[in-house]
Amino acid sequence: RFEMPYNIWCDGCKNHIGMGVRYNAEKKKVGTYYTTPIYRFRMKCHLCVNYIEMQTDPAGCDYVIVSGARRKEERWDMRDNEQVLPTEREEKEKLETDAMFRLEHGVADRATLQRAVPTLASLQEAQSAWKDDFALNSRLRRRFREEKKTLREEEEEAAALQAKTGLSIPLVREAEEDRRLAALLKYHSPDSYEEKQRMKRTEISSRSWFPPAAG
Repeated sequence: RFEMPYNIWCDGCKNHIGMGVRYNAEKKKVGTYYTTPIYRFRMKCHLCVNYIEMQTDPAGCDYVIVSGARRKEERWDMRDNEQVLPTEREEKEKLETDAMFRLEHGVADRATLQRAVPTLASLQEAQSAWKDDFALNSRLRRRFREEKKTLREEEEEAAALQAKTGLSIPLVREAEEDRRLAALLKYHSPDSYEEKQRMKRTEISSRSWFPPAAG
């Protein structure tokens, strides 16, 4: 059983084959890298008649495609990602035999460490702040209960308002912008009570006392 180590495109049917798909494969030893054997796997695509061959790459700790497919490129450069790079075999041998190279390498490593000190300090501070898992979990659960209680109160208030006004549409949550806009609005009658009373008296006083004559 061979499990696909990464996403690939089949050269036969041009379909995508995802990482983790398993195949019954033919396995054979095709060489060695120092003392580590190199194995090749040959399997048939489950979507077409095309055969895919892959083999191990001990030098790069990876698998390489020999034929029948192409890799979906999702790799990145470890240097660009600021990851710690493993020491190459040639560099390791040079560190063991060349004293001057070892001294220069040590100076470069110390300079790299000095540049990384602020970042390491901030990471340690953040880690110490999140260290108490029980207190953090309790704080999150308390906040969740408070938000749930507030939401339930808002739903009950909206339901009461709908029942009072006879509205059948859902009510949205109030926003600060809506409150500010409502505070700017002023509702008033075009005519005051005194003005309406005066107009009514004027109409009565100007009305004829006698009914209109019949034609």
